[in-house]
Amino acid sequence: MSITIIGGELSGQLLLPVDKNHPLRPILARIKKSIFDIIRLKLDGAVFLDLFAGTGSVGIEAISRGASQVVFVDTALLAVKMVEKNLQKLKIMHKAKICQRDVLFGLGWLKNITRENYFDIVFMGPPYKLYCVNKLLTHLKEANVLKADGLIVAQHHQTEKVETTDFRIVRTEKYGDTIVTFLKNV
Repeated sequence: MSITIIGGELSGQLLLPVDKNHPLRPILARIKKSIFDIIRLKLDGAVFLDLFAGTGSVGIEAISRGASQVVFVDTALLAVKMVEKNLQKLKIMHKAKICQRDVLFGLGWLKNITRENYFDIVFMGPPYKLYCVNKLLTHLKEANVLKADGLIVAQHHQTEKVETTDFRIVRTEKYGDTIVTFLKNV
């Protein structure tokens, strides 16, 4: 399966192909395009966190559209290597940090590689079967790494209900059985 950068300075570039039997599940192009159309005004110079980075397609799209720095995080070594290869292929490694960590155990470690209230945009696209968006929102609040005017973009299955008192939902979009919830600090 080929993955194409949709917009920005790397528009039209292809990422390394993902075999159909590969365990990584890249975001659908129409969902990615819609998300980036919605957040486009926040991207110029943004510091972006891509949780469950997979192939790196979302974070790389952010770089292509103007993000100054992206931190890619995934628990799987296979995904970390895929992100690294894609960044090298596109010659944008200097705009990235890659971390192999399990974010379900917390995000406080991000302060070791960043400074407080660092991220303008946090994207989370966990595997649907994990039903972990609410847990990740709690971890984000505890870690205190989202800027005051920062934005969280959470992709999840329609059966997972986002319930948080730490952030407020500002927008929700539905794409088949996928929901994308946009949240900001309370």
